[in-house]
Amino acid sequence: MCLEKYTAKFQGLSTPFYFYDVQLLNDTINTLKQASDKYKYHIHYSLKANSNPKILELLKDNGFGADCVSGNEIKLAINTGFSKDSIVFAGVGKTDAEIEIALQNDIFCFNCESMDEIFVINELALKNNKVASIALRINPAVDAHTHKHINTGVDTSKFGIEKEDISMVCDNIKLLNNINLIGLHVHIGSQITDMKVYEQMCWVINDLNRWFRSNDIMLEHLNVGGGLGIDYRTPDNSIPDFESYFETINKNLVVYNGQEVHFELGRSVVGQCGNLITKVLFVKENTNVRFAIVDAGFTELIRPALYNAYHKIENLSSTDEPKVYDVVGPICESSDFMGKEVSLPKVTRGDLLVIRSAGAYGQVMSSNYNARELVNTYYSDQLIKE
Repeated sequence: MCLEKYTAKFQGLSTPFYFYDVQLLNDTINTLKQASDKYKYHIHYSLKANSNPKILELLKDNGFGADCVSGNEIKLAINTGFSKDSIVFAGVGKTDAEIEIALQNDIFCFNCESMDEIFVINELALKNNKVASIALRINPAVDAHTHKHINTGVDTSKFGIEKEDISMVCDNIKLLNNINLIGLHVHIGSQITDMKVYEQMCWVINDLNRWFRSNDIMLEHLNVGGGLGIDYRTPDNSIPDFESYFETINKNLVVYNGQEVHFELGRSVVGQCGNLITKVLFVKENTNVRFAIVDAGFTELIRPALYNAYHKIENLSSTDEPKVYDVVGPICESSDFMGKEVSLPKVTRGDLLVIRSAGAYGQVMSSNYNARELVNTYYSDQLIKE
C-alpha cells in the first residue's frame, strides 16, 4: 500500500488520526468471501476487532454475520443492520442484562462457557418465554503458540468448558426446558499463522463431534472460532492467505451430513486496512537512546504496551539516511511506546509517521487516559474525493 500519495492530504489534518484504506478492505472482503464460499462456510465478523461504523456497514452489506462479546456489541450489530439470526454471543462473563438483550432479539446462538452460565440463560429464557439456542464452548487444550494474553485454548485459560465435564453438562441440559443445544464452539486464540495449530484443533473437534454423535446428540453446527493472523512485519503482503486457512479446515475437519461450519474472523479481515498517522513532536537524544516523541500514544494503539507487539513504522516526510529511534508517545507511562530500535529516515519535528496494521485492536481499544480526546478517523475514498 502506497500511503505517500495521501501525504499532502494528511498535512492539513490534526494528528493523530486513524486512516483506513477502503479499497484494501473491499479487496480483503472479496478474497475472504471467494475462499469461504468454496466450502459454503458461514462467517461471523468479530466486532471486538474493530467496531468502526463504516467498516461494520461494509461487512454487513457483504452478508457477514456478527460475533459479539457484549450486550452493547449485540445492539451495535442490530442497529447496523446485521441479521439477528446471524449473531453469535460469546464471552465467559455475560451479565443477566446482556443475556436478556440477546434473548429478546432472538439471536442465532449463545456460545456458552460454563454450566452456571447455562443455568442462568435457562432461567432468563423461561422468564422471557424464550428458548435459547446454545453452543458449548469447549477448551480443547491446544496451544496456539501466540502471546499468553491471547492464547485462549490452553487448559489454564478462563475460557471454555473442560472436556471431562462435557458429559455432566449435557446431562444437565436435558433437564432444562428453555435450552436448545445446537452447536459446538472452539476458539484457541488470536494472531495464529501456523496452520498446524488449526490441524490439531480440528482433530480435537473431530473427537468431540464423534462423542456427541455416539451419545445421540446431533449438533447442527461446528463453530471453529477464528484467530487467523496477519503479517505485521511486511504489511504490504496485505491480504491473509484465506485459501490455505479454509483448505486446512476442510481437509482436517470431519463434518457430518446436515452440519454447518461457522467461523468468527476479525483481525484477518480488518487488520491491514487501518493505519495510525502521528506527528513527531520532538527528537530527544540521550546517551544510549535516540527518541522520536510523537503525539500518538497507547491511548490510540495499546498493542505495543499491552503485548509488546510489533507494528511497522514508516516516515512519510523524509527520505534521508536512516537512523535508529525509539518511537514513544506522550502518555505519562514508560510503557507508552510505538516501537523500539526502529530504523527510520532521519526524523525531525513535524514529520508524519505512519504506524501500519492498526486496523484491528487499535481504534476499538482507544481510551481517554490522561484526559486525552478520542481522535478523528479518515478514509481513503473520502480523501480522494476532497
